[in-house]
Amino acid sequence: MTLALANVTFDCHNAGALADFYAQLLDVPVDPEASEHFATVGKTAGLSPTLMFIQVDDKTPGKNVVHLDYHSAEWRDYIERAISLGGKHIGDFDEYGVQWATLADPEGNLFDIAKD
Repeated sequence: MTLALANVTFDCHNAGALADFYAQLLDVPVDPEASEHFATVGKTAGLSPTLMFIQVDDKTPGKNVVHLDYHSAEWRDYIERAISLGGKHIGDFDEYGVQWATLADPEGNLFDIAKD
């Protein structure tokens, strides 16, 4: 038996808008039939896992305990791209031999972009 990761799911206020942020950041399209209630990114592009966005009335308060970690040799370019798309730069870190920046998406969900 095999257990495979299918989706990384975001509870959010506007699924379509948040999906658009990540689609632009990753340079892949939002999957068809996205709405403010439900959207995915990466399914039609063959990415795994798929990013899934679901509108909820009351998001869990406080820091999210699951976050996305991206990495790129052009990490600073992606940090600037995220900011230009409505993200917020939280801080830069250099620990354990790894450099990264923590950012928040337009709805406050944290994610990291590390230097390759």
